[in-house]
Amino acid sequence: MRRVPPSLAIIGVALATLSLTGIPARSAQELTFSVAISMKEATEELGRRFMQSRAGVVLRYNFGSSGELQKQIEAGAPVDLFLSAAPRQMDELEKKGLIVPATRRVFARNVLTIVKPATSTIDIAKPTDLLEPRVTKIVIGNPRTVPVGQYAEESLRALGLWDKLQRKLVFAENVRQALDYVARGEVDAGFVYSTDSAIRRRDVKEALRLPEDTYRPVTYPVAVVKDTRHAALASAFIDLLLSPEGQQVLARLGFLPPPPGAR
Repeated sequence: MRRVPPSLAIIGVALATLSLTGIPARSAQELTFSVAISMKEATEELGRRFMQSRAGVVLRYNFGSSGELQKQIEAGAPVDLFLSAAPRQMDELEKKGLIVPATRRVFARNVLTIVKPATSTIDIAKPTDLLEPRVTKIVIGNPRTVPVGQYAEESLRALGLWDKLQRKLVFAENVRQALDYVARGEVDAGFVYSTDSAIRRRDVKEALRLPEDTYRPVTYPVAVVKDTRHAALASAFIDLLLSPEGQQVLARLGFLPPPPGAR
């Protein structure tokens, strides 16, 4: 009688367990989207609509800073679609041949704002108010990997404030972490997108929008990842983002339409 190798026996037990419990194995129509965390609510809402119209399709989401998501794709993470909060990360993936360039599109735009805790009595009416002694801690995304931090650095440098504010800066790993710091009152001010400010109106209030000529336009590119096994479905989600239905959802959540000709 032939002995069954231990590894095969373990696999057999696992499959039998899945069958008995009714838990399905990985679906042939299961896709993973790596999504800039500022696009979380919009992607989830549109994802529900996408799945409802396509029986058997399951979307999984990996939310984080665009820089960290980029690194994961470079390391071989099984991702079908990448939605970035800045062109830089998409540009680098394209140079390395890790996305399908023909599928790349810009589908939304955002703006940079300074928020403070809802209970704060500190008046921040202009960028130079950040220099005041009463403002002791300011959170921004880590400029190495977080687009909102990169935009914040650009703006502060253009305004001549970057070097002067160094000792006050606290670095967050993504824009939602920065928002949380402000909401909990752990810092006096923070740089986020206007759409992030809108989802926490009870906890934060917008103090000041940075002049848009002090930083590059905040645009959101999307592209199919090269090694996907579901290129047609991933491309169909891009079509949804750009459709009137998708743009209506994005607008309701505070996102602006993409600039003409943006890539």
